[in-house]
Amino acid sequence: MSERLKTVSNIWITGASSGIGESLTQALARGGHRLIVTGRRAEPLAQLQTLAAGKITPAVADTTRKEDLQALAPVLESFGDLNMAILNAGTCEYLDVADYNSDVITQNVETNVIGTARCVDIALPALRRTRAKGLSATLVIVGSSAWWFPFARAEGYGASKAALAYFAQSLRADLAAEGIDVVLVSPGFVKTPLTDRNDFPMPFLVTAEDAAERIVSGLAKGHNEIAFPKRFTWILKCLGALPQSLIDRMAASMARKSSSEQENNR
Repeated sequence: MSERLKTVSNIWITGASSGIGESLTQALARGGHRLIVTGRRAEPLAQLQTLAAGKITPAVADTTRKEDLQALAPVLESFGDLNMAILNAGTCEYLDVADYNSDVITQNVETNVIGTARCVDIALPALRRTRAKGLSATLVIVGSSAWWFPFARAEGYGASKAALAYFAQSLRADLAAEGIDVVLVSPGFVKTPLTDRNDFPMPFLVTAEDAAERIVSGLAKGHNEIAFPKRFTWILKCLGALPQSLIDRMAASMARKSSSEQENNR
């Protein structure tokens, strides 16, 4: 049986200032856990701190900046035995292929992949110190279900989340001998400030609070893969298992027409 979250744990959460990270902070604080919460904006982190006096420590940092994260390393070390790191900070930038710009790819990869990898620079030593004492240690990487199907306009976002999935699963293989669990979280559409910018229908949309409860439940049950909502993720997995030629036709049919094409079709 998993020992995760069975007793009070010391947990580091990135991307805590809004969305899933904020709701995870609230859910775990209700469970009595001690939290270090990281985000780029100080004010939302200070507001979170008021939820549980003495239990939540704000630590402002941009996870894409090595110097910010290195400044956090002593904070993690002084916090006590780190039982879990939830690396949740991320972004979503879509690409309009008619105005292709590789900067969109860079922005997604820099935040979602490089930022997460840089967080591991300081999370892993802390988790190893915890394991050396015979205590549980878990690394949680929050990705997306987008990596199962090639959505149009998601060249940057989807590629970054596919990279995160591979990164997490490879880390799981390498860290198994050390007894450090690696959990990959693959949410579908979650209502957050990021998805509020989307201008297309989002099937099976769940609230950030619902997402947080599903993640906490999956962690407590010892799951190393947490994907939700089930109906949406199963649909994507099934679509992703089809012959590539069929996947290509389906993906192309979903692509948004350019302004000139829409004008010609009127």
